[in-house]
Amino acid sequence: MADALPERRVSWSDRPELGGPDWRALDDDDLLSRIESMPAGSATDPFLLEVIASQRHFFIRQQAAKKVSEPELLKTHSDDRHIGQVLVRVMTRREDVAYLERLARGARHLEVRNAAVAQLKLVARALKGEGC
Repeated sequence: MADALPERRVSWSDRPELGGPDWRALDDDDLLSRIESMPAGSATDPFLLEVIASQRHFFIRQQAAKKVSEPELLKTHSDDRHIGQVLVRVMTRREDVAYLERLARGARHLEVRNAAVAQLKLVARALKGEGC
């Protein structure tokens, strides 16, 4: 009966795509090094978003998500539990509260819901003037 359930996890590979363009040809160590050495700024966001959307290991995709300069860009990946956790931790503006509340109520992954709840508490304290 367990075979009737579709596999929800996407497999990942630590092997580079041989002959693949630019970053896809890098192994995990080289890709992480490239991500970590990138300067902050929107010029690198397209590259980082490409890594986030890839089939690389979640840790690599999380590291790329942490470097994205505009958190709004991560919202299209909020259903990915690993990216969703990064997304909610950078949301602090008043406009983000409704989005965080929606994630806290309905995200598919417990980790994302818990991170959204924790971030909502931080935002509420900051708005009351208690600081983070």
